Amino acid sequence: MVNDVEKRFSDDRTFRGAATYALAVIAVAAAVFAITTIWAANRAACSTADTTLCDTPAKTAVLLGPTAVLLLGGIGAFVRTYQQWRHGRNWPIWQGAGWFLFMLMTVYLAIGGGSVAG
Repeated sequence: MVNDVEKRFSDDRTFRGAATYALAVIAVAAAVFAITTIWAANRAACSTADTTLCDTPAKTAVLLGPTAVLLLGGIGAFVRTYQQWRHGRNWPIWQGAGWFLFMLMTVYLAIGGGSVAG
């Protein structure tokens, strides 16, 4: 088991894996955002409106789609953290990736929540 006092934060291979994972989750969230925005803009209910997100279902879909992807990505990073810890490997880097994805999800939810509420 790893001695937590030594804190081996300089494992390049683990960092690349965690960074690649976090960037892939962010890319998927961006793709979900683009797909839900295109879907919302092409709905019949929004065809005569001046804005792309004309009603509550459109706003909610654009808000909750990427949020769900970031939430699942953060949970996945924490599962990987646990696996790394159980095998005695370098786990703090994966924990950092999980917290970064959770923070990004919270910021996106906070900014988008103002749009749905207003």
